[in-house]
Amino acid sequence: MNARRFLFSGLLVCALAAGCRQTESDPMVTMSMAELQDKIKGGWAGQAIGCTYGGPTEFRYCGTMINDNIGIKWPEHYLKYYFENSPGLYDDIYMDLTFVDVFDKEGLDAPIEHFAKAFANAGYPLWHANQQARYNILQGMMPPECGYWENNPHADDIDFQIEADYAGLMAPGMPNAASHYSDAIGHIMNYGDGWYGGVYVAAMYSLAFVYDDINIIVREALKTIPAESRFHKCMSDVIRWHEMYPEDWELTWAMAQKRWSFDIGCPDGVYKDFNIDAVINSAYIIIGLLYGEGDFGKTIEVATRCGQDSDCNPASAGGILGTMLGYSNIPEFWMPNLREVEDLNFAYTDISLNKVYQMSFDQALQVIEKNGGSIAGDDVKIRCQAPEAVRFEESFPGHWPVALNHVDKTIDEVGELSFEGKGIVVSFWYDTEDYGQVSDKTTGKVAKVEVYLDGELSETVTLPGDFRSRKQEMYYRYKLPAGSHTLSFKRLDPGKDKLTITSYLVYSDRPEN
Repeated sequence: MNARRFLFSGLLVCALAAGCRQTESDPMVTMSMAELQDKIKGGWAGQAIGCTYGGPTEFRYCGTMINDNIGIKWPEHYLKYYFENSPGLYDDIYMDLTFVDVFDKEGLDAPIEHFAKAFANAGYPLWHANQQARYNILQGMMPPECGYWENNPHADDIDFQIEADYAGLMAPGMPNAASHYSDAIGHIMNYGDGWYGGVYVAAMYSLAFVYDDINIIVREALKTIPAESRFHKCMSDVIRWHEMYPEDWELTWAMAQKRWSFDIGCPDGVYKDFNIDAVINSAYIIIGLLYGEGDFGKTIEVATRCGQDSDCNPASAGGILGTMLGYSNIPEFWMPNLREVEDLNFAYTDISLNKVYQMSFDQALQVIEKNGGSIAGDDVKIRCQAPEAVRFEESFPGHWPVALNHVDKTIDEVGELSFEGKGIVVSFWYDTEDYGQVSDKTTGKVAKVEVYLDGELSETVTLPGDFRSRKQEMYYRYKLPAGSHTLSFKRLDPGKDKLTITSYLVYSDRPEN
């Protein structure tokens, strides 16, 4: 029995379950350089395949599963079609590549400000937590403040969860190292459950290098998440329901939907079927993994049919399983489409799949050596780590959404908004020709609005015409004294572009009755 097969005997599970810190007695695993690289390639390949497979369904099924009567296709030249016609589909990959690229150019100890600036100044469009973080960084607010919930209403959204693959792939068998490389970067855009989504995904990738049982991977990785968190409780429920109903993923989906699908943070999801919260979408990832039972096609299909962010969720599930299986063991059915694009650069980057296979491999070797492993000839020795929980964080503590009020009036028409509570988020629409354009050119238009809270100037909001550098929401404040408040607006710029307050979300210090 070689060292790697020793891994799967169950003895490593017992050793890691002890939860001790890394010591000289921690189990060592040996694999060949070729096997390590095959798994890293499998992770990136599985992610690209899963993303493409679920692409046409993304957010078309919100609050409902995609039933078996609806076919999901895998035609010839599928990835090539998206690369050429809709490259933005791969945002969960080219976002990863931003961080991989900084590690590649500046090393494992690159300053977090360099990752933040590379992210904020990249040419790609962003949304939700990422977009608000970009705005914060461009205004001079660096991590972790730019992702903190008081500064980012989308702190619990899925953003870092879909971008954390790099951390697991560079830390094979070392989930705590994966958490380390998830920490500062994950707090660029997220906090609390939003950060935990990335930590968990990265831990599953990391453990997929050293286990060949997806059930163990899902359970062991959850040890990186604090047990008192909402995120941990949801994943624990899904694992338990899978044990109770191992043949019925739809029942587990329905129970997760009933208990965990509510959103309190994202203004686009509160009181709506749309849900980009990390908790429920991560639940869909592990529903796919658990009920997929190690079958690649079944795994990404179930993760897709769970709905909501149904390209990113099968991408994560496919990447994790692809790491466990290895590139050479992903069924041939999926591979012709992938091979057509492996030399093509992802949008907004000069990095292809073939290039990132090598970049991640190089970084993994560095992390292995930095954490007590070694490289000798064709053999790589990895000092495996017992998963340890990261620190506890919670977004929006003591804040409960109690009202979503529709306005749909211009800044000049809206007058004064009155609300009863301790927090408010104001959504808006800026009608300029720049919106939705992915171009390096901008008209230079900038709207400026003074926002008055209870009669006092609270903030002067700057809204560039180019939506890529604009705030996600007009205005937000939390932790106000509970009670009656007013909000009013004054536009300062002479622009004639229509600037509309669409709605405002109110928070109280207690749930609504």
